[in-house]
Amino acid sequence: MSKLTANDLKTKGVSVLNEILKDEHEATISVRGSNKYVVMDMERYNYLRVCELEAAYKETMADIESGNYIEESVADHIKRLDEEI
Repeated sequence: MSKLTANDLKTKGVSVLNEILKDEHEATISVRGSNKYVVMDMERYNYLRVCELEAAYKETMADIESGNYIEESVADHIKRLDEEI
């Protein structure tokens, strides 16, 4: 992953991001020497979102298969949530 300083981004603009993202999926932006942000193109972002949603779906299906869920009415669900707060 390429590193870029906030000052580089400020002085060179988004053209420096276009250059980096041509060859890499992500670029790290550091602020005062510490990595602060990650920038990626929309194609990569959308791919990661799909991966995240697939993982959540698999986790949900595993919970259903193992019986790790609660069946209740909406009112009971809201009441349980209020009690947990």
